Amino acid sequence: MTLSVTNTLTGEREEFEPRGDEVLLYVCGLTVSDHAHLGHARLWVHADMMHRWLEHQGYDVRHVENFTDVNEKIVARVGEDDLGESETTVADYFTNSVIRDMRGLNLKRATVYPRVSEHIPTIIDLVETLLQDGYAYESNGSVYFDVTAFDGYGDLSNQQLDEMEMQGPADERAEKQHPADFALWKDGAVDPDDVAEHRSIELDSVETARGQTWSAPWGEGRPGWHIECSAMSMEHLDETLDIHVGGRDLVFPHHENEVAQSEAATDQQFARYWLHVGLLQSAGDKMSSSIGNILTVDEALDEYGVNILRMFYLATAYQSEQTLGESELTEATERWDRLNRAYEAAVQASDSTDAYATVEDESLRSSISETKSSFTIAMNNDFNVREATAALLELATAVNRHIDSRERYDYHGLYMAIETFEALGGDVCGLKFDDRSTGDGTIEIAEELIELVLDVRETEREIGNYDRADALRAGLDDIGIEVQDTDEATTYRLND
Repeated sequence: MTLSVTNTLTGEREEFEPRGDEVLLYVCGLTVSDHAHLGHARLWVHADMMHRWLEHQGYDVRHVENFTDVNEKIVARVGEDDLGESETTVADYFTNSVIRDMRGLNLKRATVYPRVSEHIPTIIDLVETLLQDGYAYESNGSVYFDVTAFDGYGDLSNQQLDEMEMQGPADERAEKQHPADFALWKDGAVDPDDVAEHRSIELDSVETARGQTWSAPWGEGRPGWHIECSAMSMEHLDETLDIHVGGRDLVFPHHENEVAQSEAATDQQFARYWLHVGLLQSAGDKMSSSIGNILTVDEALDEYGVNILRMFYLATAYQSEQTLGESELTEATERWDRLNRAYEAAVQASDSTDAYATVEDESLRSSISETKSSFTIAMNNDFNVREATAALLELATAVNRHIDSRERYDYHGLYMAIETFEALGGDVCGLKFDDRSTGDGTIEIAEELIELVLDVRETEREIGNYDRADALRAGLDDIGIEVQDTDEATTYRLND
């Protein structure tokens, strides 16, 4: 079965066929005006899963994900706390925060993370092309895209031009020829009223925080939001992308405008497959800084750890909306614990003297083959991560059944199971089986306590207090910790 994806552009499920051996993947990145939250991380993790699966299938992936570091929301943070006194210092502060979060979530690195501020010449060149070709016009020092000049405007969002809402703030209305026209370049610095609108606290510097400006043939100013992604993606990828990934809330106007300005400038299809990730719901609304119902990535990593968070995101297909709540995180914790315990049990069993080269468990080996097949079918079915994870959990059951039902283990079967966990759960799903932390040190502390109890038990045995030693063993068993005594050493494993 080959990979098929749901293409927002056509509304159809389509077989994925890249233009070449290298897949050109663009991910709409973050406006770095605040710390990232779990809604942002949902997009990142699903894009990461796409990247990982494509590589697993043998493709080279050129992955570009931008940072929008020029924006009135960033200017609005100037002067707050220790964020600095310029748009640049604020953007750098939050860009560093985002990068730490990305590494904490075990995301594969993008090929490049372009920033708007370093691509102003490219943006200006693109705007000039649109002006020369008759797709844009100047007005009071600003430049707007003429949506009526581009056939097919509205196709991505499935809207008719005469039914669209006006784009841009109120002060643009008198400058535009059509209500749906959008800004490619805005004259001058950020308006103080726009800065004040996005400020969360009152500051004396509100009148002086205006943001950066750059010189352009039509005047000093700043780039519009939409033109930035077109310029950066085409510079670092190509005029035609294989896959463009973004949040569903960006279909209109952002992605619709990307299509129009890019294709108007190049006369080439901009993106062949548009994949949109559903929003994360929290407390009845989409997770959003403006609403205030957020949990930052840093806080969540500290509380839950990378594996539980990734397992949470793996519970729902990318195109569906997902709800964040206590029950969902509890389920993610249980699923990760079940998977990790089976992996550790397989490692311990294969490393024991009870694992034999001549023992064969056809049931275990068959389960490994079935897991690989089911996982592949699920991922090729529009990156169905929940079904893929279910296949890994079935393998966990098979491993536990093998270990619990035998005194002599199938070493090669366990070896293949470990490889499957690491290849599919680790390399593809991004789970970290060797990670001993949930973020707050819970696992390390628990293991240290278990080892301490085992040391006390061993001391009791050495001095002949066998009843006390047996009581300690029984107590551990009551809480799901099975003690295993061998001639060489005492070990333990966590029961499901």
